[in-house]
Amino acid sequence: MARIAPSILSADFAALAAAVDQVGAEADLLHVDVMDGHFVPNISIGPPVVKALRRHTDLYLDCHLMITNPERYLPAFRDAGADGCSVHVEVGRTEALIDQMRELGLDVGLVLNPETPFAAAEPWLDHIDLLLVMTVHPGFGGQSFIATVMEKVEKARAAIDERGLRVALQVDGGIDPTTAPVAAAAGADTFVAGNAVFAQPDPAAAAAAIRAAAESVRPA
Repeated sequence: MARIAPSILSADFAALAAAVDQVGAEADLLHVDVMDGHFVPNISIGPPVVKALRRHTDLYLDCHLMITNPERYLPAFRDAGADGCSVHVEVGRTEALIDQMRELGLDVGLVLNPETPFAAAEPWLDHIDLLLVMTVHPGFGGQSFIATVMEKVEKARAAIDERGLRVALQVDGGIDPTTAPVAAAAGADTFVAGNAVFAQPDPAAAAAAIRAAAESVRPA
């Protein structure tokens, strides 16, 4: 079963609660992109918005921390109501960050940028709940899907299955009804979509279309 994670980065921030309501019936997770203007060249939102979302929705809040010093903010995201946080392996200090998230009671996610090889995450697979493989360069919504990343998704799926792990394999960037089947065929099971959901006339129908497209193929 494909899981759909609409990204609020593409929603209307002036009407965020309404945007979440629009997709609630079709969303399995709500993806929250957090950017600090340092790790990536953009600034987005932080714990106060997560806290506001938590009061409004029971959806799983999946916080993608594109920040240089996540250890400073993980407690605040936990206190705000985040269910899980994902940190970039490129930041370093991976073992300490995983341990900190476990101690805080957060689900643990690890992220790979398009240029980062799967080998950078492979040693940590037994210690995480989610592996996010970026299919665009992080920092901005609306980018085009990088198909060459699918080889890395295939490697991740093979390793997860070989070890019998319950690790979600998430893709983020340029996901729509055309690219979701490509990622699903490579082994992805969780699909982050921003513009392909919130920029559409009917966001719920758009999310449902992405799910149907992803479920139309079997992983290799």
